[in-house]
Amino acid sequence: MKKADRQTRIEQIINQQVIATQEELLETLKKENIEATQATISRDIREMQIVKARDVNGELRYTVFHADERTQVQKLKDKLREVALSVTQVQMMNVIKTLPSNGNLLAALIDDINYQEVVGTLAGHDTIVVISPDEASATRLNQQFSENLATPVKVEL
Repeated sequence: MKKADRQTRIEQIINQQVIATQEELLETLKKENIEATQATISRDIREMQIVKARDVNGELRYTVFHADERTQVQKLKDKLREVALSVTQVQMMNVIKTLPSNGNLLAALIDDINYQEVVGTLAGHDTIVVISPDEASATRLNQQFSENLATPVKVEL
């Protein structure tokens, strides 16, 4: 099967079914007689900008990150306002705490911008580590990210 055809089918599958792991995706493809290796699926996921996010039912699932008319930087700023709770600089790294299940999506946005100040990101459920080439770069990123943090909700008693 051609790569484009496989990727089209992958997008259809994740839009129609709750698929949360590469193993589940591989099994579903296999049931449809589409042979692919884990490495191939992993590359497809990266190329197609597939990320894990909670759906309307609260289930964690793969979803295709679709581009829209906002710039990548504006999308990042908007997402930081929506889900980022804190940014802490630790030498040449920044640790970003997010709302649950948003670490991967936010890290994907940071990766897509190709900041010179970012060597790489590591993302988890609600935490992202952004590694910079030096402390000065990390400080610049910290300032940019901090300006766009989610606004805390004030609870009055």
